[in-house]
Amino acid sequence: MNVKDKVVMITGAGGGLGSEMARLLCRNGAKVFILDLDAEKGQATADDINKSGGSAYFLKVDVTSEADWQAAVNKVIETCGKLDVLVNNAGINIRKPVEEMNIDEWCTMMKVNTGSVFLGCKYAIPVMRKNGGGVIINTSSVCGLIGHKYTPEAYTASKGAVTMLTKAIASRYAKDGVRCNSIHPSTVDTPLVQALFKDPERKVERLGEVPLGRLATADDVANAVLYLASDEASFINGVALPVDGGVTCY
Repeated sequence: MNVKDKVVMITGAGGGLGSEMARLLCRNGAKVFILDLDAEKGQATADDINKSGGSAYFLKVDVTSEADWQAAVNKVIETCGKLDVLVNNAGINIRKPVEEMNIDEWCTMMKVNTGSVFLGCKYAIPVMRKNGGGVIINTSSVCGLIGHKYTPEAYTASKGAVTMLTKAIASRYAKDGVRCNSIHPSTVDTPLVQALFKDPERKVERLGEVPLGRLATADDVANAVLYLASDEASFINGVALPVDGGVTCY
């Protein structure tokens, strides 16, 4: 996949899925800006990528802060002169059902999971337009496509908003050469999930909903991002791409 010399910003890239996206894009020749609130993790990820021959920079960013977004995009332009790809990956999950959640927790979920995507798009689109185009990739979830009985309602609502925001941006800004797509992972095999699977019922529960019979891996998700960011996906716009082993096919 051709992403050579593309300048990429990824939020929530200090660890987890975001860091795997950053590593894969760098291995394929992209220059990646790692945005994260955790300076120690973010800088360590950038340093590790650079030691391996990649090109990565760390920027400490609160993705709910408009001022931080302005500063981050300005820094990218100052450093590299352009922005080709934005991956809005940061997100949180307050694991409470709707009847136990208070309005402040609901608003926090929306501010991080949806507000950060809004801000990222708001500040990326003008510079992409000036450059003749670009790519925005938003990390949603299978919960952005279906109601999921194992997932809190606030998370599902926030990811559903990301799905439709993606399509709205794709339809409006395609004329400016800006493509916007979302990815929708199912449960990803992480240390946190492995800890969850110490409960045999939980393991049966989650694996039982996946037709392919396994969890998504970080590589599965990162490969979807690599494709959507690449020149090979130049006619893919407004797509909600499940990375779910078939969870949403029923």
